[in-house]
Amino acid sequence: MTERIGTIESYHAHVYFDGPEGRAQAAILREQIGERFQVQMGRWRDQPVGPHPTSMYQVAFEAALFPTLVPWLMLNRQGLTVVVHPNTDRPKDDHLKHALWLGAVLPLDGSMLEESLAALGRAQDEIVPNTAPTLTDI
Repeated sequence: MTERIGTIESYHAHVYFDGPEGRAQAAILREQIGERFQVQMGRWRDQPVGPHPTSMYQVAFEAALFPTLVPWLMLNRQGLTVVVHPNTDRPKDDHLKHALWLGAVLPLDGSMLEESLAALGRAQDEIVPNTAPTLTDI
């Protein structure tokens, strides 16, 4: 059975960093993303959280941004590891089976990820952009 791309509601990119130097690089990348793309920037996580094995922040974005944001990240991630995953009804599969890695592949802990949101009566969180792009040099 194949899966339909129409089940992708949105995407998350998780930008990983380690130590003060990595955090500084991640801060520059975060600023550059916000200057160029209308996204929802998540909080800084200076400790592992959820399935993520190291410090990171999340960038949530609508599916329509994928063809510009992801190639831009490929070229501008400053050596940082970034995972991009779709948001469907199946968070565990989204993170562990359907993810796209830019840089090193890190071990994610899928034990706390849900098999199906619908089975729990939940839906994907709405993406509410909190950036106001000012640059168009993508």
